[in-house]
This record gives sequence, C-alpha cells and structure tokens, in this order.
Amino acid sequence: MKGFLFIVAACLLWAVDTLIRYPLLFSGPSAQRIVFTEHLLLTLFLVPIAWKSRAVFWRAQVSHIFWFFIIGAIGSAYATLAFTKAFSLINPSLVILLQKLQPVVAIGLAHVLLGERIRASFLFWALLALFGAFLISSPDILPGLQNVSLISDNALYGYGLTLFAVIAWGSSTVFGKKLSSSGYNETQIMFGRFFAGLVALVPLFYTVGIELDFNLTINSKILAMVVISGLAGMWLYYMGLKRVSARVSALAEMFFPLCAVAINWIFLGKALEPVQIMGAALLILASTMIQLLKL
Repeated sequence: MKGFLFIVAACLLWAVDTLIRYPLLFSGPSAQRIVFTEHLLLTLFLVPIAWKSRAVFWRAQVSHIFWFFIIGAIGSAYATLAFTKAFSLINPSLVILLQKLQPVVAIGLAHVLLGERIRASFLFWALLALFGAFLISSPDILPGLQNVSLISDNALYGYGLTLFAVIAWGSSTVFGKKLSSSGYNETQIMFGRFFAGLVALVPLFYTVGIELDFNLTINSKILAMVVISGLAGMWLYYMGLKRVSARVSALAEMFFPLCAVAINWIFLGKALEPVQIMGAALLILASTMIQLLKL
C-alpha cells in the first residue's frame, strides 16, 4: 500500500504541474523549448548524484543503457513532444481518450517482459478502475467527440503520435521497474532518464530548432515545473515503483485524472460533476480491492 500511495502522491504533483504547463504552452514558448529546458535543468540538478554514483553507471550493462534510452529518450522526451503535437492535429478529446490505453499497454508489457502474473480477478478490478478513470475525464472527452474527422491526413498523423506516446509511457513503467529491480535507486534512475532525454533532444537544435532566451517569467515557471513534477514527482514515482509491481503501478497512475479534476476544483473553482464523483468512487474501490486482495 505504501508504494501505491507514493505513486498517487506523484500523480498529485503532476496534476499541480498542469496548472503551470498548459497556460505556459499557450502563452508563447514552444513545447520543444519547454521540454528541452526541463531536461537540461533536471540533468544539471542531478549531476552531483551521478558523480557519486559514477561507479554504478560505469558498470552498467548494455541492456541497462537500452532501458535508460527507453524511459528517457523515448518515454520522457519524444513521447511528451508527440503527445503535445497531437493536440494541434486532432481533437483534444480524442487525444485524452486514446491516452486511457496507457495502463493497458503497461499491464500487457508487465506480463510479457517481466513475467508478472495477471489474474482474472486483477483484470476485473483493473478494468473497473479504467472505467472509473474514463468517467472522471468524460466531461472533457464526450462533448468534443462530435463532428470529429477520423480519416484525414492530420487525423491519422495525430493518432499515430498519440499511440506512440501511449506505448512509450506504458513501456517506461515496465523498463523503469526493470532498472529498479536491477539495483538502481530512485535518483540514479532519474538522472539516467533525464540525461538520456536531454541527449535525445539535442538533435532538435539542428532540425526544427529550439529558441532559448532569458525571459525571467517563462524560465521561473519552467523551474517550478522542474521542482514540482520533475524532482519531487519523479522521486515519489520511483520510490513507489520499487515497492509495487509494474501492473499495480499502472493502476496507481490512473489516479492522475482524479488528481487533476481535484486540483481544478480547489484552485480554479471547477466543481465536480456527478459522473466524475461516480468515476472517482469506482477508481478508489477497485484500487482498494486490488490492494486488499494482494492481486
């Protein structure tokens, strides 16, 4: 239960991050600028940790480097950019709807790559939790699904980017668990993740270009996101991941939409609708049963 709660706490911090991230995205700086600066600052903050752990990284196996590449370059850098780009290509409601497939991907990969046993009872409660998470987001999803173009070139490109992000994030859960099980601690995994993401983003300087400046307002907001969702959020997440299975971690991550609507209610005065309260009840019930039954 402790590990599960660590991940839920991480979801809460990621939800707080959205209060800064989305207004910032629509105020001028590109997604590439934001994501690159985040990875640069996070890597710099964690360099002392990396130096103390240099012997650990020096002994890293080739497979470990590949796992860091998956969670950093693919899951942290490219997936975030792909997901953000998808919002400009297809209806945001479709992006949010497709993102709900992420725990399905993570649970499936946990079974295939980690050999985690998926019982029928776990699937029942996990699907109930997934349905609850959908209900929580439904007021934002369903109204936007009217008159949606499904087969335009932009739509197909947007679906591809969204599904890439979903698979990448689901894979990051599993490969993060593999790194944790291989002896890497939370901060070591975090450094490897953000450094790999930073290296993967460098080529963008020579392709699409990334505009960097010293705008105090923008950089202070990015710094706040770095501390809230990057340092604190990811530390809590990996603290939880080392204590629970990847499939249970995927379940805990479903609490993100619940945390997001709760944050919107507290800070933006956006009241919860009855369907969202019902979804929250189902999500909490299913998660509690999985913990009590030790599934």
